[in-house]
Amino acid sequence: ANGILNLRREVAAKYFKKFGVRLDPDSEIIVTIGSKEGFSHLMLASVGPGDNVIIPAPFFPAHKYAVAMAGASVIALEVEKEDEFLSNIAFTCEHLSPSPKVVVFNYPHNPSSVTVDPAFWVEVVKLARKYGFMVVSDFAYADVAFDGYTPPSFLAAPGAKDVGVEFTTMSKGYNMAGWRCGFCAGNSELVKALGTIKGYYDYGLFQAIQIAAIVALRHTDAAVEAQSRLYQSRRDLLLDGLRKQGWQVPTPRAGMFVWGRIPEPWFSRLSSVDFAMLMLEEANVALSPGSGFGDAGEGHCRMALVENENRLKQAVRQMGRVLG
Repeated sequence: ANGILNLRREVAAKYFKKFGVRLDPDSEIIVTIGSKEGFSHLMLASVGPGDNVIIPAPFFPAHKYAVAMAGASVIALEVEKEDEFLSNIAFTCEHLSPSPKVVVFNYPHNPSSVTVDPAFWVEVVKLARKYGFMVVSDFAYADVAFDGYTPPSFLAAPGAKDVGVEFTTMSKGYNMAGWRCGFCAGNSELVKALGTIKGYYDYGLFQAIQIAAIVALRHTDAAVEAQSRLYQSRRDLLLDGLRKQGWQVPTPRAGMFVWGRIPEPWFSRLSSVDFAMLMLEEANVALSPGSGFGDAGEGHCRMALVENENRLKQAVRQMGRVLG
């Protein structure tokens, strides 16, 4: 259930090459059937009824519902400003009983594309040690970044392995979505707990996919970099078109999507679901309504960068005809 050793060695090699992090492939890395499966099973292994878990808001739905299915209570804290997020975590730990057992982090953040720098993770480790919570870092967009930015790994912070784990995936930068190949790395006790749960629920990932992942990790660095350049070009095109229509859209430093505030007067008139339906029915453009990511996402929509540039130009034109 832990994954073949050679794949775990390649994951360790990548962490050392890219982030300077040393990992033991035997005890500090486990292969998962996608990061979502691993995250969900780790929640079953680590929390239950009576436990509190902090997640970032707006939230990736799996973060909320994996915690809920494990029987724990969810506390969603807004993630837009990193200093406020950290201070709200500290406040919650000091005033909530029982104190949160796990804090989930997701950078680059889905859906808002908020990013952090290495110093952020140093502060996270300090908070985890002070308040005794476990850190779970969802690092799905580790390999999709722009403008020279490199998303930092939680595990690169001193002492990180003492307090938590990090999930990564082959889906995004390596174009292996649907192959369901991910990894959990870090604290050996949490990795072992996840392996125990997986031993009951599954017997690991189909070996041919693991072998393909080994090849990808060894030989496709240039292709991964080219993938980021492709997404950056799409990002720039989409941002330009949306801003001309009145959207308030921050420039993402990473990720495969753009997160924008619905332009006026539609922001004041329609919910994000109603606005997304308007775009679908009148412009033939599919957007993800922000409320699908919780209350903190209301008033926004997420737009994926998965279509080619001609299709993105077409989508902007068609939305513009409806928005005026």
